[in-house]
Amino acid sequence: MGSLAVGNPSLTVALALLAGMICQTIARHLKLPGIVLLLFAGVVLGPDVLGIIRPEVLGSALRALVGFAVAVILFEGGMSLSLKRLRKEAAGIRRLVIYGTLLTAAGGFAIARTVLRWEWRPALLFGTLVMVTGPTVVTPLLRLVKVNATISTVLEAEGIFADAFGAMVAVVALEIALRPTGGSIVRGFAEIGFRLGSGAAIGAATGALIAVLLKFERLVPSGLENVLTLAMAIALYHASNAVVRESGIAAVIAGGMVVGNVRTAVLADLREFKEQLTVMLIGLLFVLLAADVRLAEVRRLGRAGIATVVLLILVVRPLSVLISTAGTGWSRREKALLCWIAPRGIVAATVASLFAERLEDAGIAGGPALQAMVFLVIAATVVAAGTTGGLVARLLGLRRPSQNGYALLGANAAGMALARLLRERGEEVVVIDANPQACRAAESDGFRVLFGSALSDALLARAELDTRAGVIAATTNEEANVLFVRAARRRYKAPRAWAALRSGQKSVTPAMVVDAGGAVLFGGARRVDQWIAALDRGAAAISHWTRASDGEISIAGLAGEDDPEWGALPLAVTRGGKAVPAADDVPVRRGDELALAIADDRRQQAEARLEERGFSRSDRTASEKTA
Repeated sequence: MGSLAVGNPSLTVALALLAGMICQTIARHLKLPGIVLLLFAGVVLGPDVLGIIRPEVLGSALRALVGFAVAVILFEGGMSLSLKRLRKEAAGIRRLVIYGTLLTAAGGFAIARTVLRWEWRPALLFGTLVMVTGPTVVTPLLRLVKVNATISTVLEAEGIFADAFGAMVAVVALEIALRPTGGSIVRGFAEIGFRLGSGAAIGAATGALIAVLLKFERLVPSGLENVLTLAMAIALYHASNAVVRESGIAAVIAGGMVVGNVRTAVLADLREFKEQLTVMLIGLLFVLLAADVRLAEVRRLGRAGIATVVLLILVVRPLSVLISTAGTGWSRREKALLCWIAPRGIVAATVASLFAERLEDAGIAGGPALQAMVFLVIAATVVAAGTTGGLVARLLGLRRPSQNGYALLGANAAGMALARLLRERGEEVVVIDANPQACRAAESDGFRVLFGSALSDALLARAELDTRAGVIAATTNEEANVLFVRAARRRYKAPRAWAALRSGQKSVTPAMVVDAGGAVLFGGARRVDQWIAALDRGAAAISHWTRASDGEISIAGLAGEDDPEWGALPLAVTRGGKAVPAADDVPVRRGDELALAIADDRRQQAEARLEERGFSRSDRTASEKTA
């Protein structure tokens, strides 16, 4: 197979793409950052081991491929940045991006000169290459290591903004290294600000154009929004580079930020599309770039290389964080976690490859060693942050709990009855509603309540959907229920979701709920509005029943086709002391307890049906009037 790939650029890209996605899939199952496996795969599949993937056959196409991928990855990174969250931590982020990166560059330069004993030019380039953390690594890591909002915002923003700043500093440093004159140094530093400002302006203008196109639905035909945005992001990156050299990174970040902070009908789908593309492209690039590094050069670094990595992680990063964040108001624990999590990413790897070529073309020694040393730093920081970041965050008390309770949309009587049942079993329930009176009633009942639209990104972030065991949509608005479930499942990766459907309505079907990633609450479409009214006026009460017969029965099977309503509304199933919402995907087994709302005028028939289906009245209070 190795001989088959040699000299075949198309097959090289295809195999790298496949290897990247296999690694990402395995990493998800192992709950590891995918880049840990991607680096390993690139080395194993590369020329030094199996020889299956040989990036050199791509020639200049590798750089073009990297450009396309960086455009998509950083545009998606910009979209994920909330301006509201950034403003809150703006001062600290600005100092970390500017002062922190420059201090890291100085530290990297000093270590390269003293420990590696490099000549000043490769040492200068090394310092500028390791000064940035990478969103390609940080963002996937934060999805695994769920830290508090402050740290998450700071790490993500640092990775994205420092990539733009650091890449330009590195390119200017290369120009200085190749032509070391006083004029080139002054001109170089002036160009950094010019390139950043120009790229940001071009990106912001293009992002505003994209947002306008997406805002008005008739301008872009349905189904073309995602691919049009993708094409414009790639064009933005390369056009900005053509107008102002090396400004493309700043442009796509600025463009992504504008698009991500303008509410449009397709924003959620666009984010999902970009996120999937980013996962694929990160896999492809890291496999190719890891395969492009020669292991002999890494081994030749020896103990000095290992010492360099250790000093960067344990000395330079902590000093740069502590100095640049002094007076920010962040706690010692937050600063400690910032000191530890600083993985380098794709921009450092790609620019290192470019620098190695440019140094070799200029007849300056040290290019391969520079590329190898940067690769070693990336590998070490990624493995350190990826394998221990969660543990360190937990020890510092900064990790948000996972699988923690439920977010419930709909503070109506049916939703609150379910919320109280879940709370009785020790589950935290966050209630979301846009009705002020309903919110006040839920608050007086002791629940944490979020007032506002269920489709507001800011509100969903405050609900911390990514840390919940599941989300529940119990409103009478089927469309809102499904949109809430889709956002929770696709964007926030909620493990489970349930949505209520109203019988007699045909706008939303059970298949649509399943397609959105949810299950149908209450075991099927029900007359939700009538049940809410009955509970409100005290015409229905909560009853608890235990499954006494062997075998299991579905919630939908309790009703049967003859009488879908049957006088009862299944609310929650308790098994082993843990309660979950009653839905069509929840079987009831022997020993399980089922909580239902039973209508007063049909109590006798409903209880008879429960007994026929193998249930007996629970030892708990047989009937509880709702508040």
